[in-house]
Amino acid sequence: MRRKYVGRFIFRVAVFLAVGALAVFDPEAFGVMEPGGFFSRFSLLHVLWVIWIGDMVLKLFPVPGTLALGAAKQLGPFYVPAKSPPGKEEIRAYFADQNRRALQVFGAWTVLGAAIAFLWGQGFLGNQGLLLIAVFFYVCDLFCVLFWCPFRSWFLKNRCCTTCRIFNWDHLMMVTPLVCINSFYCRSLVVGAVFVLAVWEYRVFHDSERFFEGTNEALKCKNCTDLLCGKRMGSRVGKENRRKTDEGSGEFFRQ
Repeated sequence: MRRKYVGRFIFRVAVFLAVGALAVFDPEAFGVMEPGGFFSRFSLLHVLWVIWIGDMVLKLFPVPGTLALGAAKQLGPFYVPAKSPPGKEEIRAYFADQNRRALQVFGAWTVLGAAIAFLWGQGFLGNQGLLLIAVFFYVCDLFCVLFWCPFRSWFLKNRCCTTCRIFNWDHLMMVTPLVCINSFYCRSLVVGAVFVLAVWEYRVFHDSERFFEGTNEALKCKNCTDLLCGKRMGSRVGKENRRKTDEGSGEFFRQ
């Protein structure tokens, strides 16, 4: 899985460079971000729109072997009940702490979004700048997964991406700069990202046992199927689970 995500990271860097090149050599391509611009002419930015919408759909309907457990754990097939779960008080304390930390992340990101909106409103950033920032966040998302995550280090204090409380917040964070623009291109991406977030949060509260390694055996380090951290560790069972996941069978998650 880590190799797949490295490939996706390289692809996202290429997308960022391509959008930057468009801003220099074909600024009219950004007309799709204007009201009515989406349906007036074709631009390479339509391709980017399709990619982002497709990513959001995959977050709701993940394909075995293509999406990290950190995102897929919200779904029933990826839940393996723990044999010896902690008591209700410990579970309640865990989620109270994680929800508090998630609110801190939301507050910090809201401040950043407000700063971007202020710069746009004052004319320091145009529509091109907003999209470039969004694509930059698109790259940073996988940088956080593969290399270093400030949200994990400064706020959440979780072990890794597999146990991340806000894993599926990525699209809303990514499209935050586009909130400023009232057009189909931007509004559709924002609405899609909000829907992905709403589904995630609903499942956090409705199916909370899926999100805690104390209650979901699949999230434990010894059963890791992703190795996004880059560490070759885990039990024999975990290695067998990784083999099954790489083959796309997903049998471990349906046991």
